Amino acid sequence: MTTIALYATDTMADWEYGYLTAGLAMAREQDPDANRLIVASETGEAVTTMGGLRITPDLALADLPSVDALILPGAATWNVGHDAALGLAAELVAAGTPVAAICGATYGLARTGLLDARPHTSNAAEFLTQATEYRGAEYYREEKAVSDGTVITAGATAPIEFAKLVFERLNVFPQPIVDAWYGLYTTGERKYYDQLAGA
Repeated sequence: MTTIALYATDTMADWEYGYLTAGLAMAREQDPDANRLIVASETGEAVTTMGGLRITPDLALADLPSVDALILPGAATWNVGHDAALGLAAELVAAGTPVAAICGATYGLARTGLLDARPHTSNAAEFLTQATEYRGAEYYREEKAVSDGTVITAGATAPIEFAKLVFERLNVFPQPIVDAWYGLYTTGERKYYDQLAGA
């Protein structure tokens, strides 16, 4: 079973992880042992999302078991703090364990130096250069989402591409299902729905 941790923090952007968590749930419907999603906040206390939803995490970051991936959603607070989450991200990346960051969370990774020597993207190149610690501008890619194999990054407007790269990296679905899923949610065409339902 693949164990995936979703970091929950105040002002987390609801739309940025929704496709991903829904897709993981879809995989569990087909196979209850496909994956396990754990929601963890810094202290284990409840958080309020950008959309005003109150989320009660399963546990604190310090109490996380061994995980196979860490998901860092965007929030309005990544310019400071989040030391526990960023420390965990650095440990996981050093061990070759996937870390996926979207929107503001990419700023957090930039602050830690995790984007200094690998292809990545974000909301915009100038968004990351606001982080004084960031030295990775030459590796920035003008793409919706980027994976270097261990670190996955995406901008705020690319939650579908973000989820797709996570699905592929963790082998959540066979590639034909990922392709049909992606086709459906990017085009709305019936043929992709039929492919997905048939699979």
